[in-house]
Amino acid sequence: MKRRTLLQAAGTALAGTVARPSLVRAATATTLRFTPQQDLVTLDPVLSTGYITRNHAYAVFDTPYGMDNSFGATPQMVEGHRVEDDGKRWDLRLREGLLWHDGEKVLARDCVASIRRWAKRDPFGATLMAATEELSAPDDRTIRFRLKRPFPLLPIALGKASVPVCAMMPERLANTDPFQPVPEIIGSGPFRFKADERIPGERNVYTKFERYVPRGDGTPTWTSGPKIVHYDRVEWKTIPDSGTATAALLAGEQDWQEYAFHDQMSLLRGAAGVTVRTLDPTGFVNMMRVNHLQPPFNNPAIRKALWGALDQTSYMQAVVGTDDPSMFHVPLGFFCPGTPMASEAGLAPLSGARDMDKVRAALKAAGYNGETVLLMIPSNTPSLLAEGQVAADMMKQAGMNVEVYAVEFNAMLQRRNRQGPVSDGGWSAYVTNWSGTDWLNPAGHAALRGDGSYPGWSRSPRIEELRDSWFSAPDLAAQQSICRDIQLEAMDHTPFYPLGQYLQPTAYRSNVSGVLDGFATFWNVRPA
Repeated sequence: MKRRTLLQAAGTALAGTVARPSLVRAATATTLRFTPQQDLVTLDPVLSTGYITRNHAYAVFDTPYGMDNSFGATPQMVEGHRVEDDGKRWDLRLREGLLWHDGEKVLARDCVASIRRWAKRDPFGATLMAATEELSAPDDRTIRFRLKRPFPLLPIALGKASVPVCAMMPERLANTDPFQPVPEIIGSGPFRFKADERIPGERNVYTKFERYVPRGDGTPTWTSGPKIVHYDRVEWKTIPDSGTATAALLAGEQDWQEYAFHDQMSLLRGAAGVTVRTLDPTGFVNMMRVNHLQPPFNNPAIRKALWGALDQTSYMQAVVGTDDPSMFHVPLGFFCPGTPMASEAGLAPLSGARDMDKVRAALKAAGYNGETVLLMIPSNTPSLLAEGQVAADMMKQAGMNVEVYAVEFNAMLQRRNRQGPVSDGGWSAYVTNWSGTDWLNPAGHAALRGDGSYPGWSRSPRIEELRDSWFSAPDLAAQQSICRDIQLEAMDHTPFYPLGQYLQPTAYRSNVSGVLDGFATFWNVRPA
């Protein structure tokens, strides 16, 4: 028997566009005023792949492991783990002193129920559970996995910062159907969610959980290390208009703006007392997803013909402008650029000049006969609105009959679940983006699945076969080789069209310090 133990352990020029400071409720020195990317609609962390829900989740809930800036797993709620039986038994040991926000002790059986619920919605979690013979809680502090086969990626599966989050909650909540929202938002994280102060569409409030026990070791980065809270209160104020949001930051009415919008970058960079910074080097990877169940994209030849129309640079310039090419990267394949699984294998169709006459002829030869292409565009997300406009123009130039459906992001997500034809309220394509961390590898890459599980309902037995083999690859070189093969297959099968990668800065005032790399988290942040 092998045994291994790991115990890691605005300037005044814009002030007139927002309420005067004298009319804004005075905030205490320990209130952080934050402008999120968009309104927080979904509170349950397993029900959404939205990053706004992910950010909310990490404030309220904790996870068994965290993720550091090298995308590795570090113990968070657990003090460490023990691996036995040639890698087929894992005992995860919870730290002492963990409490739920209602005052009850965090128990291993709570975590077992939480993991089971999350795994029913997460592709990485589903793969872990498929490799699990038994998941149990032999005592109050031990989470035990008995595996059918070794699964060395177990810690990062339970600690990845990609969506949906493996959030721990009390057993009574974790027993909720994973396709229905939990009745209460109770976690064991560094902040409580103030449901009584929530105003949908306007405000969400978080207060310091005084009984939270941070880790005693590690380096704070991303979701890893000690989570030490310095603000008593964090107020999220939803400001849908990007210009108004920027004006509020410049006028000192807000302290931190999650997204520094690219069209206002020169204004923000030139403002006194404002820091503009990119927290996540993986940025956003962008795609146009197509519906494989309905015409015209149920036709593989049509999907393949459209590659010739795709100009990734035009999509990225629509988002970030033309002044600073360092803010975007092309070509983008099916894995995040600059990370180990990424390559340019098979990306030749993305290079060279675009010839729309040739594309129109190829589409006609493939069988396109003027079917309506209903393109869904999120109207309240500036970057996706810009990309959607480029996509509509691209397909029109290629001779397609395009109908644009511009709608608020969450309404788009609801419609994308409809599998029927456009005439019955269905859809043909939509644009969206992902954090680059969601495209690190095949494990959690939901849009790349070939099992028909993700809206768009792409089925590729070959991609699924390669994905399965990736988990048992003996080394990094073998993993990379498999990912090159996955990308070649994806270029042929076309589950979606990659549109490019761009970096997304954040902006905060000089009265704020300690903002960590990764994404918007609120521990370690302190008044300057």
